[in-house]
Amino acid sequence: MRLLKIAATGMAAQQMRVETIANNLANMSTTGYNARRAEFADLHYQQVTRAGTVSASDGSVLPTGVQLGLGVRPAAVTVQLSQGSLRATGGDLDVAIEGQGYLEVTLPSGQSAYTRDGALKRSAEGVIVTAEGFPVAPEITIPDDARSIAINAEGEVFAFFDDTVEAQELGQLNLVGFANAKGLEAIGSNLFLETEGSGPPNVTTAGQDGLGTLRHGFLEDSSVDPVREITELIEAQRGYELNAKVITAADQMLAATTQVR
Repeated sequence: MRLLKIAATGMAAQQMRVETIANNLANMSTTGYNARRAEFADLHYQQVTRAGTVSASDGSVLPTGVQLGLGVRPAAVTVQLSQGSLRATGGDLDVAIEGQGYLEVTLPSGQSAYTRDGALKRSAEGVIVTAEGFPVAPEITIPDDARSIAINAEGEVFAFFDDTVEAQELGQLNLVGFANAKGLEAIGSNLFLETEGSGPPNVTTAGQDGLGTLRHGFLEDSSVDPVREITELIEAQRGYELNAKVITAADQMLAATTQVR
């Protein structure tokens, strides 16, 4: 009986959907987080009678045939790229990306990673780093005697000192774009890695090549919509319950079969 296996794939699919929604809700307050959506595809079909099969001696063919579906499978968990609202923080090293693009950071292995989390910090050596301590590329060092920091829309970083009037430029924060940003590999800590699906990184100045600009003193909130997530959670729960009812019906049918004398 196919019912049990088909319904089981449906329950597994809805469980995965609920897990994706739960992860979105858990990251409602994560800076720069974009919601994910679980996507599914039907499994292969058993061709009991193929469409186009000759059904009579005069050459008549079946217009449709009999194709029995065998359930559902996960197809993808896709990130929904959308701009989160910008929240003013007033932080010296807080920057929000207004538009597309990512900041590049350097991992301890030397590999490049990418993030939209602009809650930057200052290390003991004065290097601008992420909250995890990974330096932003290109590396920018803030002098110990700097009174304050300013970052313009193009990513130029300036320092102000007590003994001078004019600001001193320290470096440039670049933005990185990808042909298919949905193909990036999420590794946690708001970081992503380049993959063959994403294409190579395009490093450029903020505001160029279709990338966004930087907003100093702001952070990008999560783009998760709680109302939409709760609505989808209810739908997924009902879908899980319906597939469970199919398993119950299949069990009753099997019980009836075993009782035939």
